Amino acid sequence: MVILIITRLFFLQIVEKKYSKLADANAVLRKVVYPSRGIIYDRKGRSILSNDAMYDLVVTPISVKNIDTTYMCQILRIDKEEFRKRITTAIIKNGSRRVSIFYPLLPPEMFGRLQESMYMFQPGFELVQRQIRSYPFNAAANILGYIGEVSPQMLQKAAYSAYNQGDYLGMTGLERTYESVLMGQRGIQYLVKDNLNRPQGPYEKGEFDTAAIAGKNLRLALDVDLQVLGEHLMRNKIGSVVAIDPRTGGILTMVSAPTFDPNLLTGSYRARNFSRLFSDTTKPLFNRAIQAGYPPGSSMKPLTALIALDEGVITPSFGFPCGGAYTYCGRPIACTHHNAGHAANLRLAIANSCNAYFVHLYRMEVDAAKWGGVKKGHQHWHDYISSFGLGHKLGIDIPGESGGKAIDTAGMNRLYHNQWNSCSELYVGMGQGQVVATPLQMANAMCIIANKGFYYLPHFVDKIDNDDTELLTKFREKHVVAKISDSSYMPVIYGMQDVVERGTGMIAKIEGEIVCGKTGTAENNAIVNGKLTKLKNHSVFVAFAPRDNPKIAVAVIVENAGFGSTYAAPIASLIMEKYLHDTISVKRKPQMKTLLEYNTLDPVVREKSKLDSLNGASAKMTPDQILKLYFRD
Repeated sequence: MVILIITRLFFLQIVEKKYSKLADANAVLRKVVYPSRGIIYDRKGRSILSNDAMYDLVVTPISVKNIDTTYMCQILRIDKEEFRKRITTAIIKNGSRRVSIFYPLLPPEMFGRLQESMYMFQPGFELVQRQIRSYPFNAAANILGYIGEVSPQMLQKAAYSAYNQGDYLGMTGLERTYESVLMGQRGIQYLVKDNLNRPQGPYEKGEFDTAAIAGKNLRLALDVDLQVLGEHLMRNKIGSVVAIDPRTGGILTMVSAPTFDPNLLTGSYRARNFSRLFSDTTKPLFNRAIQAGYPPGSSMKPLTALIALDEGVITPSFGFPCGGAYTYCGRPIACTHHNAGHAANLRLAIANSCNAYFVHLYRMEVDAAKWGGVKKGHQHWHDYISSFGLGHKLGIDIPGESGGKAIDTAGMNRLYHNQWNSCSELYVGMGQGQVVATPLQMANAMCIIANKGFYYLPHFVDKIDNDDTELLTKFREKHVVAKISDSSYMPVIYGMQDVVERGTGMIAKIEGEIVCGKTGTAENNAIVNGKLTKLKNHSVFVAFAPRDNPKIAVAVIVENAGFGSTYAAPIASLIMEKYLHDTISVKRKPQMKTLLEYNTLDPVVREKSKLDSLNGASAKMTPDQILKLYFRD
């Protein structure tokens, strides 16, 4: 054994001189080559997230000897105390012999000066190229996410064993969910140095180099034109727009407003910009499309109708004698209509959005004799609602999703101490009370109605280039809902068609298309000075189009904007028209201008916000400048 070891050492040190050179830190420079991170494309193949190159200044503390510290500090615009602090931090984090980032993502002018003088600071300091993200459309910030440096705390966990100090990884959005395919694989390059420590070329013609492997690209269902339009329409508003292709579950657009330019979270000033966004009064980092919960309001009524039809407690001809309020539970619930016959059948009740009709349907559903009591009946109601995708997370492919709320029997028992009946929470039949949904869940419910009983999990990524994973498998599976028959869906669909053609949603009409929709007004109550206070209602509209062979389902929430027909419906209509026709009729220019000019932000919140100054020129576009992007005249 001893002879074998001696022979092997002789072979390495004498015969194979290149190995001895490789071990000689004075002769060979080991350089990490970071891979190109995967690109993200929209449904039409346009790059909406790509890579730019910047440089980190890295340090190996034990190799920092006899350098001109004053000159380096002058270039980096730091003092000597800060220089010593950074060296100490590097040693504490990674030890004196390992490479640490000394100054990340150098601004271009700083990099230029360092590059000219780098030989003066070697071998202790090196410049390492770093891929950073760029966003050519300045859109989809909360969808795409951002990358950041892996922290020492992360490196202590097994899940991050493949990373080294100084590596970057996805922190939010698609960057985080698909980190494993976007990240690629690091490479190593060995360079020969001269007596001034300057790299002179590859060692042994690159024989020992390991090539970096680029990350895989993502192909999205998202349409960036639709995304930009949605962000324009939601400017100066709080709320969300979600549009889904019901045939696949692919998300066409997801807007959370107010939004921000994703380029703010890349490059040299990422940390500073993040702090300002995090503390901004408009909460731009909060993705309202998947994290905010709203009472669905009247947009819930089609689901209430489907449950009643499927349970057999009504037929499409069922009518209710509403005279302007529901008074059967001892407290009146107002309805916007008083005229006789406005709820004479299901189709009319949907078209006229009769509150009395749908709270009564809920009571009929849970009080049905076949359940043997209201508690079992309510649990069956909850099972239906859960199958429609409410009250739990859907499983979208970006992190942070909220499950909303749909109270079950156990929850009712806790809330009412086991003493309750069908009158206790009848509001859920009209989308109020103990039911809360995210805009994503509302849009997905429209997919279910459009498809007459099934949906695919909503998702952004349609394809991964050269994919050898199972990441997308769950998004290909069809989810059938509650075995509800087509005959139950048709009267609901026709009622939603009537909403747009002659009811509360006429403003959502699209020339040449049959649109099915439902307006909603979500109550907005909040605790103000210790008291429950009613604030201005949220505007809600849900829809799909065309009625036959639907291609798009959409949900729009505009906070503090009143009736659903006022702002949410026209925004949804413009989104659908743009997607279906690839243009917007010039007849709608005045309507679009009104939407662009309307501001729902609280004056106090807006005054304290710094978002416009952060977003720069794009935030300062006038309505007329935006209109020129969509209309030629």
